[in-house]
Amino acid sequence: MSDYIGRFAPSPTGPLHVGSVIAALASFLDARHHRGRWRVRMEDVDETRCDPAWADAILRQLDALQLTWDGAVMVQSQRKAAYEDALAQLRAAGHVFGCDCSRREIADSALPGLDRPVYPGTCRQSGKSGPGLAWRLKAGKLDDPPINFDDAIQGRQSQWLARDVGDFVLKRRDGLFAYQLAVVVDDHDQRITHVMRGADLLDSTPRQIHLQRLLGFAPCEYSHLPVAVNEAGQKLSKQTLAPAIDAADGVALLNRCLAFLGQPIWPAASAAELLALAIPAWDRAAIPKAASQPADRLTRPSA
Repeated sequence: MSDYIGRFAPSPTGPLHVGSVIAALASFLDARHHRGRWRVRMEDVDETRCDPAWADAILRQLDALQLTWDGAVMVQSQRKAAYEDALAQLRAAGHVFGCDCSRREIADSALPGLDRPVYPGTCRQSGKSGPGLAWRLKAGKLDDPPINFDDAIQGRQSQWLARDVGDFVLKRRDGLFAYQLAVVVDDHDQRITHVMRGADLLDSTPRQIHLQRLLGFAPCEYSHLPVAVNEAGQKLSKQTLAPAIDAADGVALLNRCLAFLGQPIWPAASAAELLALAIPAWDRAAIPKAASQPADRLTRPSA
């Protein structure tokens, strides 16, 4: 085995759909092609939306597709102490602050950002503490240099964190930890070296790199795949009513995903046989360099 460790980290809010399988298959093949390990993590940090029953269903679907993982499955809802430790480290270093601003208050004085209004810094110097606060990470100054990284699929990326995102939440007012903190701590604790996931998370990567640097964690290598979108240009997801996969015909499903990823398809008799052929043939350079692709690229190929 090499030092490569990849991962697939679904949110158990429903069964896998084909967009999820694309990410799972790509990260699995990339890890196995490099003779590395492939881990699975359940990102159920938002316990208001997740259900353990769906986590079990996802693992059964992966197993039916012969996407076998290494080691125990990590579950975010069981790791609150690790996130609290990381937050305490950041608080001790002066990198976070308590905030009691409402969404309306932020929207009234904020400028538009990449994915939401940029927090205007209202509470940054207030020194607030106590229950009922959100904890935000300081994004730096407007004249700070951008965070740059080279994505293995999408190429060179730059983001001015203070201007484009602003001070972002690490722990919500309801006491739940935010995705950005949890994913960074989890990647570190699982010793993840390579992250291959959908390009809908491309804009989150500089936030995670910033957190890695502040916590003294080793960086990951990132690869962001095109996401499948419907006729309205919406990402296939549970929110856009993407249907659950039928793992009974795993060969056809996996071949559809391979075609979407620009890879050869295989006239195999089983999912295990297909994967044995696909692993050595995997070519990351053949993946389309786009943030999204129409779902009609997922039409059933003829082997």
